[in-house]
Amino acid sequence: MKKAILATKVGMTQIFNEDGSLVPVTVLQAGPCVVTQVKTVENDGYEAVQVGFAEKKERIINKDANGKKEYVHAHGVNKAMKGHFDKAGTTTKRYVREFKLENVSDYALGAEIKADIFAAGDKIDATAISKGKGFQGAIKRLGQHRGPMKHGSKFHRHQGSNGACSSPSRVFKGKGMPGHMGHVKVTVQNLEVVRVDAENNLLLVKGAVPGPKKALVTIKETVKANA
Repeated sequence: MKKAILATKVGMTQIFNEDGSLVPVTVLQAGPCVVTQVKTVENDGYEAVQVGFAEKKERIINKDANGKKEYVHAHGVNKAMKGHFDKAGTTTKRYVREFKLENVSDYALGAEIKADIFAAGDKIDATAISKGKGFQGAIKRLGQHRGPMKHGSKFHRHQGSNGACSSPSRVFKGKGMPGHMGHVKVTVQNLEVVRVDAENNLLLVKGAVPGPKKALVTIKETVKANA
């Protein structure tokens, strides 16, 4: 992997190609990301580039009448992370991630990674946390069939038999049942970058990308291509 970036999902829209065909695209706010640490084999045992993305407020410190410091902004960046960002010469960031790139030596501390590292036609893999659906039944969660809908059936959207009476007299491990659906890490591979807006750091990716709007999306150079 030679290039990767962090992005947030803006939403979906559609554009037209030069031949007039319509293409559904997902708009991603990709970067700018700042290199907050360059890890080396000598110091860390492996090579990687650590990047920060999206602004985050520092902790607001207020003094009382006795001059004692009190933290009044509980969701800000703590002192350890504040020092980490100061060392990189950047502002405090909301997200910090690592990428094991092949060309780690090409990145310097404090350097910016923008959307223009990708170009139209590039193939990428997009990773995000999918939308949470809450507790769902077997029909919606697993695509199982429903029962007869006529009057007197008493079996409409129920899952059905989970285990026979005498044999095997138990429910097998791993059997799909109603439960929590969504809110898991999902990766969609081999998506195509349709357009790059370098000025506004926008990537237009063909098709759907997992996650709700404003979700953090990790964009990487694809690991496989269509056969």
